Amino acid sequence: MSNATLSSKDAAPVEEVANLSVSQVEQNITPWTVEGAVVDGEQVAIDYDKLIAQFGTRKITPELLERFTKLTGHEPHLYLRRNIFFSHRDFEKILDKYEQGKPFYLYTGRGPSRGHMHVGHMMPFIFCKWLQDVFDVPLVIQLTDDEKFLFKKELTIDQVHEYAINTVREIAAVGFQPEKTFIFSNMDYMGGAFYRNVLQIANLITFSQAKSAFGFVGESNIGQVHFPSIQAAPALCSTFPGIFGARKDVPCLIPCGIDQDPYFRITRDVTQRLKHPKPSLLHTRFLPALQGSTSKMSSSIDSSAIFMSDTAAQIKNKINRYAFSGGRTSLEEHREFGGNPDVDVAYQYLTYFVEDDKEIEDLAVGYRKGEITSGEMKARCIKVIQEFVAGFQAREKEVTKEQVAQFTDPNFPRVFASLSKK
Repeated sequence: MSNATLSSKDAAPVEEVANLSVSQVEQNITPWTVEGAVVDGEQVAIDYDKLIAQFGTRKITPELLERFTKLTGHEPHLYLRRNIFFSHRDFEKILDKYEQGKPFYLYTGRGPSRGHMHVGHMMPFIFCKWLQDVFDVPLVIQLTDDEKFLFKKELTIDQVHEYAINTVREIAAVGFQPEKTFIFSNMDYMGGAFYRNVLQIANLITFSQAKSAFGFVGESNIGQVHFPSIQAAPALCSTFPGIFGARKDVPCLIPCGIDQDPYFRITRDVTQRLKHPKPSLLHTRFLPALQGSTSKMSSSIDSSAIFMSDTAAQIKNKINRYAFSGGRTSLEEHREFGGNPDVDVAYQYLTYFVEDDKEIEDLAVGYRKGEITSGEMKARCIKVIQEFVAGFQAREKEVTKEQVAQFTDPNFPRVFASLSKK
């Protein structure tokens, strides 16, 4: 899924931007750009309620989570409890399938890049692993090396493919098993049932629809315009005959960033015309950049992100040096008036990594009262993320070439082979 830069219908037209005061610019959330709005000359945090209204999705409600717990016997993941995954399309239909004992699968993806993933990239995979364990269903992971080549002019075919293979090792280190998980490079897997579905989807999407959804312009190459049909195809179970045989009735659940929703709005429009069920989606908030919640971490800006290859010393230096603080300008003021955990990056990161809800609540209360300082909040954050990254690095070292080959082999024997029969 995407990392490239392109204009979008969600951005104001050039003529309107030219007439806007620089003190007032709408937020811009697309598959290629994530920027908070500018209000009174200052960039502000992303308004997720506005995105729900703009994209036409629905909030994940306490009632929906209550039903999830009742059906599965599992408490919701901390990402659900803390509204990190905050929006959905038809998640209740996936719960219906689970209640009826009918099959479904998980689909997510990654746009491979040079070097290691950052912690923001890890969030969907951590969540998918948990969902897979709870529901005991197949997971397919698309590596969009083709997209990377089409949107990044400076990269070669060989480079983007190498990035994809390296990414398999990182995803495997999350804890997935090849018996239940298929990871595929588009450049390697394209053909057969996959390509047939790509063509059928492409045949149903007009250029006007693609231009409206993604903001393609005259300079966009034809590969970019065609790519949405490639990202859509894994949402059709018949793309994976090694798992589902000739079936067309198995729906998928797609956990993804809210910025990816335009792809799947189009997908949902065409799947039923191809006699497949609509995919369901769960949307996540963005893990903010170290500089604050007005943007997300970026692979191309080292100081914005904690990378899974960073050393303990690098993690400590980045958080101490770059993490935006919600504290006061002096210790005396902080003790008297307290800080704001809602904008404090160290606290925000802790909400993604610390399982204990009481600790998270105590940190927020202590920070607001001035009992916990910015330095203490950062110290706790540093320790937690150092441990998370160190654990990942140890697991990645254990991933073998043989395991990488198993994950990427469409014919590797998977435990869900029975799904190929109705």
